[in-house]
Amino acid sequence: MANRRAPGRAEPRDEWAAKIAALDEPGRTERPGKAPITVGRIKEAAFGLVGTEGFEALTMRRVATALGTGPASLYAHVRNKAELDELLISEVCARVPVPEPDPARWTEQMLEVCRALRDEYLRYPGISRAALAAAPNSLDALRLSEGMLTILLTAGIPPRSAAWAIDAAFLYVSAYCFEMSLRHRPDSGADQRVLDRDALAERYRMLPPDRFPSTVAHARELTSGEDHERFEFTLTALLGGLTPEQGRGA
Repeated sequence: MANRRAPGRAEPRDEWAAKIAALDEPGRTERPGKAPITVGRIKEAAFGLVGTEGFEALTMRRVATALGTGPASLYAHVRNKAELDELLISEVCARVPVPEPDPARWTEQMLEVCRALRDEYLRYPGISRAALAAAPNSLDALRLSEGMLTILLTAGIPPRSAAWAIDAAFLYVSAYCFEMSLRHRPDSGADQRVLDRDALAERYRMLPPDRFPSTVAHARELTSGEDHERFEFTLTALLGGLTPEQGRGA
């Protein structure tokens, strides 16, 4: 009869409520033989979404939809969006190699690490925004920090200067990549980007020379820089301000 049930343990009220709530979740039904939800699959789907649509498109619901399930299935592996962001930044950092410290090449080694991190960030437009939101606290991010700190210390850079320099380098790389993601949106081609730069230079030249003499005279320089020239300039200038202690380093 419809009002009778087989003997057995009654489910707790919260579990029963969760099942009811899951009825309206898209893709909640798991097909036979469907791959189980894992942290690895969640990260893969998240990276795919960011790579094609940008970091702004990344939500737990969008990732769940990409996996053919509902958001509730993700929460057993990733507690929230902040934890998902941290997992992605951790994975990005894990892909960046750290060289064995060489005091004779410490500047170039620091640039190598920063370039590699930059290139990983730029593979996923806007993802460096997550790195700007919190201090690096995953083991993979701390591996990079440890490696860069060791490179500087081995070269004879004083500990406080080394610590502040790697903090500034991380912040700059993240901010640079985030700005690049804003300028180089998928719907904005290279020709449009050049036009925007030329238009900006023209705006500077239109300023009254008596009030903005330096800006008008150097409008081209203010808007110049191809590829990653400004990236190289800024980090080289940052590292150039570090002075090894006497008797240490190369």
